[in-house]
Amino acid sequence: MTFAPSFAMLMTGRLLAGIGIGIGIMVAPVYISEITPATLRGSMASFPEIFISLGILLGYVSNFIFSGLPDHINWRVMLAAGILPSVFIGFVLMVIPESPRWLVLQNRTVEARVVLVKVTDSEEEAQERLAEIEEAASGNKKAAWRELVIRPSPVIRRMLITGVGVQVFQQATGIDALVYYSPTIFKNAGVTTERQLLAATVAVGLTKTAFIVIAILLVDRVGRKPLLYVSTVGITACLAVLAASLSMLQRGALPSGAAVGLAILTVCGFVAFFSVGIGPINMVLSSEIFPLRLRAQAVGIGFALNRMTSGAVAMSFLSICNAVSVAGAFTGFAVVSALSVAFVHLLVPETSGKTLEQIESMFGGDGHMTASGEVELGDAESLVVHTRPE
Repeated sequence: MTFAPSFAMLMTGRLLAGIGIGIGIMVAPVYISEITPATLRGSMASFPEIFISLGILLGYVSNFIFSGLPDHINWRVMLAAGILPSVFIGFVLMVIPESPRWLVLQNRTVEARVVLVKVTDSEEEAQERLAEIEEAASGNKKAAWRELVIRPSPVIRRMLITGVGVQVFQQATGIDALVYYSPTIFKNAGVTTERQLLAATVAVGLTKTAFIVIAILLVDRVGRKPLLYVSTVGITACLAVLAASLSMLQRGALPSGAAVGLAILTVCGFVAFFSVGIGPINMVLSSEIFPLRLRAQAVGIGFALNRMTSGAVAMSFLSICNAVSVAGAFTGFAVVSALSVAFVHLLVPETSGKTLEQIESMFGGDGHMTASGEVELGDAESLVVHTRPE
């Protein structure tokens, strides 16, 4: 994209970058859940979201820094800055351990055990997880897809609704529209100069990153569902206030200065509530609720729909704004966010500190669908190993 001679070439590069990002977003939570000790799984599974937020912040900052360059150069320099972290990731991939599940699938069980011993709290936990992986890997991949998509049991169907629903709601509340088009939002609110617009977007990026750190510190202590409640209710309130303030500004019922202040406050509030809950927790929840034999496929379905929703929101946002105004667009997002509150209340269980059997029972199962000797997930205090009686 940096050296693109035409718009078509720029879009081709963007497509390839999107494919790479999509693969990474789908693989990262599964890989983290495989190599992370149970005592750290909740917080570690949130790290992809914090680095996404950090990347967004760096994009805003680089945009601000390079804005003084000539127009035909500044965007190329900003895109070139993204090459450095990609190269760094390439080198890191050479030294990080291979996925234990992949090693077992390649009949390299000894190597898988070595990796698990290195990344778990004890040899006992490593052995239990290896046994779980071996049992899951012995299943048929086609059977896994059939169990998920064609003939899901009532328990699996409820798990899918929860896992996929959280993924879809995360994007359907409009986070990517706000991230991509925050300058447009601030301009509609009355921010006029380019430097002010860029400074406001940097403030959004800083807020998003800071509150993700808070979520990582709280996710294993407070639990998943309380943070989801706080997040979805807060997002709904911020979207409603933002939509109302923009609508009042259009009618001349709100002074320009007050509209600017409310817009910046509510947009920063939106990303703060997003980052403390539904932003990172969707990754944690998706990697916890499914049995290991179905986890990779189920998480893949969820993240694919997450990215499709993101693309639909980002591509349609300006058209929606032209049709019903920016205020109308955010009114729609507020309604969707209100539905997400009801979804969390009715369909999302608390998974922190629960065994796979307990999680299954929350979805209406009898606790016997998972393999014996499962280990507790997401418990920040202790690791509990449960072995079914012979």
